[in-house]
Amino acid sequence: MRIWRAFSIRMSFPKESGRFRLLIVAGTAALLLVLAAVSLCSGSASIPLDEVIRALFSRDQTEKFYQIVQFVRLPRTLAAVLAGGALAVAGAILQAVLGNALASPNIIGVNAGAGLFTILLAAFFPQLIWFTPLAAFLGALAAALLVYLLAQKTGASRMTILLSGIAVSSFLGAITDGVITLVPDTQAGRFAFLIGGFSGVSMDSLKLASLCILIGIGAALLFSYDLNVLTLGEETASTLGMRAGLTRMVFLILAALLAGSAISFAGLLGFVGLIVPHAARFFVGQDHRYLLPLCALLGGAFTLLCDLLARVLFAPFELPVGIVLSFLGAPFFLYLLFKQKRGRLHD
Repeated sequence: MRIWRAFSIRMSFPKESGRFRLLIVAGTAALLLVLAAVSLCSGSASIPLDEVIRALFSRDQTEKFYQIVQFVRLPRTLAAVLAGGALAVAGAILQAVLGNALASPNIIGVNAGAGLFTILLAAFFPQLIWFTPLAAFLGALAAALLVYLLAQKTGASRMTILLSGIAVSSFLGAITDGVITLVPDTQAGRFAFLIGGFSGVSMDSLKLASLCILIGIGAALLFSYDLNVLTLGEETASTLGMRAGLTRMVFLILAALLAGSAISFAGLLGFVGLIVPHAARFFVGQDHRYLLPLCALLGGAFTLLCDLLARVLFAPFELPVGIVLSFLGAPFFLYLLFKQKRGRLHD
C-alpha cells in the first residue's frame, strides 16, 4: 500500500513540473544530510549524535571522541560526498557530450587515464605527491580526448564510443600494471587505490581536490543550459549560434577535472557515473539544469551509502567501497547494454 501511495504521489507531479523537480532536489539534499550524520556516528565505535556535534565544533583535542570524528570520520564522509558528486556529474556530462547513455568515467577510460598519471607521479616524482590532483586531471583529460578523437575518426556511433573507451581503458590499465610491477615502491598502498575507497583519506589530501570539484560542479551548473542545447545535435546547436565543437571540448575538460580530482583521493571508483545519472533522469528528466544538481547530491548520497554498507555489513572487517560499487554497477551496466541493444535506451 505504501509503495502504491508513493507511486501515485510521483505520478501526480510530472517530470515537466518545476515544483516536482525542486522537491526531488530538496529531498535528496535532506537525505544526504541524514546519511552524513549516520556516517559520522557509525563505525567500529558508535558515537551518539550529540557527541559528534560536540567533537565537530570543539577545539579541545582531549575531548573523548575528537580524534575519531575530526581525523577519521569527517574526512571520510566529506571524501565520499565529494567523490560521489564529482563522478556522477562527470558521468552525466560524458553521456551528453558523447551521446552515449553507457558512457561513464570508468567505462570509457577516464578513470584509467587518471589512475595511470597518478601512478606515474608516485613512481617517478614522489616528491611532487601534492600535485596528484593535477596529474589525475591531466590523465583523465588525455583519456577523454583520445576516446573522443578515436570515435570521431571511426564514426561516432554509440558502440564505437563504447568499444573505443574499453580499448583505451585496457591499454592504459596495462601500462599502469607495468609501472607498478617495474617500480616496486609504488605498490605500497596502490592496491587500495586501484580498487577505490576512503579508508586512508585525510583533510590535507582533500584540500586541492575539493576546490577543483567545487569549481567543476559550479561551472557545470552555470553552463547547464548549453549542455541542453548541445544534446539537440551539432546542426541544431550551430543554428542557435553555439560553437558546438568548442562547447563539447569545454565540457570534456570539466568532466576530466571532476573525475580526475575525485580519483586523486578516492582511487579508481567505478560505476557511480553510470548509475546515478540514470537514476536522476528517472525523476527529473533530461533537463540538465535540474539533472546536474540532482546528480551532485544523489551521487554523494549513493557513494556515502555504499561506504556505510562497506563499513558495517562485515564488521569488524571492512570492504573497500569500490567492491560494493562494482557489485551494484556491473549488473546495471549489463542491463543498460541489453536495453540499448533492444533499441529502447535513452538517446
